[in-house]
Amino acid sequence: MTEDNDSRHRDKMAKKKASRDRLMARKTGAKGLVIVHTGAGKGKSTAAFGMAIRCVGHGMKVGIVQFIKGAWDTAERRVLEGFGDLVTFRAMGEGFTWETQDRARDVEAAARAWDLAAGLLADPAYAMVILDEINVALRYEYLPAETVLAAIAARPADQHVVLTGRNAQPAVIEAADLVTEMAMIKHPFRDGIKAQKGVEF
Repeated sequence: MTEDNDSRHRDKMAKKKASRDRLMARKTGAKGLVIVHTGAGKGKSTAAFGMAIRCVGHGMKVGIVQFIKGAWDTAERRVLEGFGDLVTFRAMGEGFTWETQDRARDVEAAARAWDLAAGLLADPAYAMVILDEINVALRYEYLPAETVLAAIAARPADQHVVLTGRNAQPAVIEAADLVTEMAMIKHPFRDGIKAQKGVEF
């Protein structure tokens, strides 16, 4: 019986591999991608930073601008800043909007962050630009979406750009090549567990 199962499994996997090989043979294009990580679940920024590490591993230059979380001293920022000239990491936000409670200040901080981000998007030396929590800035209209999308459309053809944050606008999703929505199924915060080192920061 085990031998029959093994044989069926091998046949099934061989067919699957042949099908996959045919599919992959047709995928020959390459271009800079617009990638969006959104949704209420945890892991949007974390996934983006994982891609930054992949780029660094290939010797590619990465620019990261944080639009909201700048007040936090995070471990990922410390690690990524350690890669020297390969990573430009700027935390430009002043904390979560419910902490600042000052719309004018939040708008000014977003504008400063965008000035830096626009420069990175225009620079062909950067293989990837991560706009961390920009979806939040767009949702609250701290930045005009048209300006952001125009700069993304005008960036170097092989540059990847990643936009993170909840509530990505329909226009952002429409402009993207890859959109992932993180869904929250369960979170320890609901059980009274605070944010912890190595997990949230």
